[in-house]
Amino acid sequence: MALLCTTAFAQHAPSLVKVAGVQADGGVTTSVATIPYSAYASPQARAFFPQMIAAGSKAPPLSAPIAQNRDFYDRLNSDRAKRMGKLYPVTTHRETIAGVGTDVVLPAQGIAAKNRRRVLINLHGGAFLWGAHSGALVESIPIASLGRIKVVSVDYRQGPEHVFPAASEDVEAVYRALLKRYPAKNIGIYGCSAGGVLTGEAVAWIISKKLPVPGAIGTFCGSISELAGDSTYLAPVLNGDPSPAGPHKLVDLPYFKGASASDPLVFPANSPALLEKFPPTLLITGTRDFTMSSVLHSQALLTAAGADAELHVWDGMWHSFFSDPEMPESREAYAVMVSFFDRKLGR
Repeated sequence: MALLCTTAFAQHAPSLVKVAGVQADGGVTTSVATIPYSAYASPQARAFFPQMIAAGSKAPPLSAPIAQNRDFYDRLNSDRAKRMGKLYPVTTHRETIAGVGTDVVLPAQGIAAKNRRRVLINLHGGAFLWGAHSGALVESIPIASLGRIKVVSVDYRQGPEHVFPAASEDVEAVYRALLKRYPAKNIGIYGCSAGGVLTGEAVAWIISKKLPVPGAIGTFCGSISELAGDSTYLAPVLNGDPSPAGPHKLVDLPYFKGASASDPLVFPANSPALLEKFPPTLLITGTRDFTMSSVLHSQALLTAAGADAELHVWDGMWHSFFSDPEMPESREAYAVMVSFFDRKLGR
């Protein structure tokens, strides 16, 4: 029935993609296509999309010297954090917790009464290579301000200087310290991109250490599964790049040198028994995010294991889209995050 409906619709729709052939394994060969930007995205997103693509084209390749990448993304994220601070007032300070550096972000209007016994741990993105401090502020400022809650962003060890499980160990150290001041059910952990992956790894690590699990977590634009699926091929095309010969594997990043992709502490998706113990999980992605398929797969696995997994997908949005605060979609994402932790922490 679905195939008939699709065929009938195609007869009345403009043909933007010419299918040259369908392979036996399901692969599809197409001609060059013109793909319109999402009709469901906001005018602000439509205007910002070309600017985002242009800015991204200036990024150094992953193979560039690490200092070059860190400088580039620090400038990018510092600008974002400055813009966010004007929209979402906060105060920030550096604090060492259990020997680990952190950025503590507090709402300028004060912590809400209901959140005085709650805290969020943020794990910043950046390919396990960059993102400390400025990237952490980008992910923490709107949530701390809108949620009126304390956010502690962990400056975890990254590659290439450090390898797995260094970051998980750092999160564990901070988490243990916060457990002395907050009940586990009142602690949330969240992150975007590499931080979303690390959030899943950290929960698996916490479970392996027989610590109480946090009250809720958020894995955004990266989750508990390795990168694979349609979005690894389609998202680059939707963002103006050629479709790759194959997906870029997370396990190939310098941080995972020597680690095994089959290890549940690297990818918790490998263990249904482990996922049964996961706390309520919020998953966020966009249809132009190369990690979308892995995020969808992660939600399906968590649900199958009996975990409480809530998924939100924004049409036309790219990887880490809410790092730029001016779009309505970003504000919607912040509201979803704040509401989720408000509903789940303490239960």
